[in-house]
Amino acid sequence: MYNSCNVTVMVSDFDKSIKFYTETLGLSLKNRWGSEFAYIEAPGLTIGLHPFPEKGPKPKAPGGLSIGLGVKNIEESTEILKDKGVEFSTEIKNDGFIRIIHFSDPDANPLYLCEVEQK
Repeated sequence: MYNSCNVTVMVSDFDKSIKFYTETLGLSLKNRWGSEFAYIEAPGLTIGLHPFPEKGPKPKAPGGLSIGLGVKNIEESTEILKDKGVEFSTEIKNDGFIRIIHFSDPDANPLYLCEVEQK
């Protein structure tokens, strides 16, 4: 029935957002349609970047969207991103089987790194 799925993130600066997701986070640009839409490929997830339209969802608006990026070593990954200018809004915390730290993209869309306990 489905042949693809993605999370769409509304952004205010399309090129800056593509650079953040590809160069800063190290994800791959899968496809780009001019200045209208881009697919960013993450392991197990496609992120759609879309410049916000005059009418419709806006970046920086409250909502239930957050993008989680799984990592093997959260301390190492946090340091790599800090060296690239990412500012984290929380410290690494243990939530039972998961260790997690939060940050945002250039439009304040919430993201987090997580290290899941391996059994």
